[in-house]
Amino acid sequence: MRRVLPSLPSLTIFEASARHSSFTRAAEELNLSQSAVSKQVQSLEAFLGLRLFERVRQRIVLTEAGQLYLARVREALEIMESATMEALAFQGGGGILNIATLPTFGARWLAPRIGGFQALHPRIALSLTVRTWPFDLVEENIDIAVYYGEKPWPGGPSDLLMEEEVVPVCALSLLAPRGPLRAVTDLGRLALLHHRARPRAWKDWLQLAGGGDVNPFHGVRFEQFEMIIQAAISGMGMAIVPRFMIEAELADGKLIAPFAPAMKSPESYYLVCPERKRDLPAVQAFRRWVLDEMRVFHLRQAEQNRLVQPH
Repeated sequence: MRRVLPSLPSLTIFEASARHSSFTRAAEELNLSQSAVSKQVQSLEAFLGLRLFERVRQRIVLTEAGQLYLARVREALEIMESATMEALAFQGGGGILNIATLPTFGARWLAPRIGGFQALHPRIALSLTVRTWPFDLVEENIDIAVYYGEKPWPGGPSDLLMEEEVVPVCALSLLAPRGPLRAVTDLGRLALLHHRARPRAWKDWLQLAGGGDVNPFHGVRFEQFEMIIQAAISGMGMAIVPRFMIEAELADGKLIAPFAPAMKSPESYYLVCPERKRDLPAVQAFRRWVLDEMRVFHLRQAEQNRLVQPH
């Protein structure tokens, strides 16, 4: 069955013109003449029987129909571009691997190590994206992902990567004008830095540490741990963050942990993938590599803990 589709050049020209609100700037981007861009848009409007743009002063503005059409065209172009990049990746014989990860886990644990995987598997092209919201491995174009939760991912095979301990930390500059913290209740005079997705973290830790009199909900809320860590380093307040994310800052003194109790989180990190993709060579290669890296990481952690324990 023949599809009812306009030409691809007319769609790319339409998208560029809408993005720039200018035929001239679209022409410069696409290395075309302004008249060629204008004619392509007119041809597309004739094909659809709709006006997509109208002129307002010296600019072109999308009509209501143009706005609706742009959203779908842009989505379709992105899908086609992604599919093309995946096909091109097979020129090297390895294909492309789409990896989803949590933002701060990706930035602080995965990204510093991912070069090792690329060196071992140069023919596999990597595409890393971050997810801060629940995702669907089946519906989204994800081959393998790092998932944080209480239970293994229900939609496919999973591997436990690590459990998590969180600890309160701050910069020395936060305490300098106030003096040292002598008791957990002293936290009541400091701003607490919260992760929006973990609203009970401070409450649970304060109960564990005997700071029940401190209001656990005052302070500032952030979307990502990376922002919380940077805010703590700047002296904005006291943060409660996973210890593995701040090892470097604790080692070089950018952050300190004034109180000993670390709290084990009820949730853990898992490596998950869709059932239908578990046997793909690229997925299996990445899974083996991550688990090997995680074993090395745990061994180093255990050695560090042994060295710091009193004899």
